[in-house]
Amino acid sequence: MRELYIGRAEEAGEEGPSYRFDYYILVDQMEFREGLFCESYGIKVISPDTQEEEAIPNITISVSRIDELAQLMLRNGVSPATARDVVLDWL
Repeated sequence: MRELYIGRAEEAGEEGPSYRFDYYILVDQMEFREGLFCESYGIKVISPDTQEEEAIPNITISVSRIDELAQLMLRNGVSPATARDVVLDWL
């Protein structure tokens, strides 16, 4: 599995401390049919401050869709704790 770095979101906390989240697109292969494979894409979110992370593989096989999701998560500062819920709502 490969990881493509997308970017970092920095969010100011309500009581002062800021939060940083790094976003990656996961690139893997999944079996489409017996003996046929295709690239699949997922998302990984890491908080470098707390080392908390969430990886959600095999979300889509569409490059444009995973890019749309990654940009949405980056733009909105989605944390590792809420990443799975955001992906499920997005689907």
